[in-house]
Amino acid sequence: MTTDEFGLAAGDYVPDPDRDTAVLLDGFFGHLAETIREHSLPADLVADIRLRHEALETADQHLVVDEPARYNLRLTLALVAAYEILRPRLGREAAIGAVRAALVEPLSETVRAGTRAVLDSAADPFRAMVDLSKSREQHAFGAGFAFHHPVDDDRRYQSDVHRCFYHEVLVANSAPELTPAMCAFDQNWIEAIDPDRHGFRFERATTIGFGGTHCPFHFTRTDG
Repeated sequence: MTTDEFGLAAGDYVPDPDRDTAVLLDGFFGHLAETIREHSLPADLVADIRLRHEALETADQHLVVDEPARYNLRLTLALVAAYEILRPRLGREAAIGAVRAALVEPLSETVRAGTRAVLDSAADPFRAMVDLSKSREQHAFGAGFAFHHPVDDDRRYQSDVHRCFYHEVLVANSAPELTPAMCAFDQNWIEAIDPDRHGFRFERATTIGFGGTHCPFHFTRTDG
């Protein structure tokens, strides 16, 4: 099995929602299975979560606004399904933690190493990250998200998310407390950025999931 499931290290990554979501869900359900074993819960809970996931996805098709949203819905509802099944057995906080870990941990090193490889090999790491961000806005996020760009020049790039499809799906399913788990996944690529090495810094002061009015993704050159 490849250790670069997203093809980041090759330097020519193009978002593929179908592939990327499948990889994320494989890791998610695999991690959940381990968590269920660790807590001595019935092994068939994984099958229960998968069935609930399918039911939720069918019921929420009206939320799909474009092709990227179809896959973003699928991913988000996997968290909802797991949370619904695990919360009565583990309690609220432990269930949130289990869902967060299942999303973030399986591919953490893959995303971190792949992002680092992209930046290390780029002639202009800042521009490479900006181009990647813009590509993901279009191909991975789509119309379910609203991006504002108050600054976009050769020194700074600011992408402010004023509408988050993940959060809207979670609110619609009475699970807004899971939104920070979606935010946490970004730490995997954020931690790959080394300002001294790559010549830019990244800042995200808050997110919608943590009560902010928007999610500010701000990239600023530090060299020159």
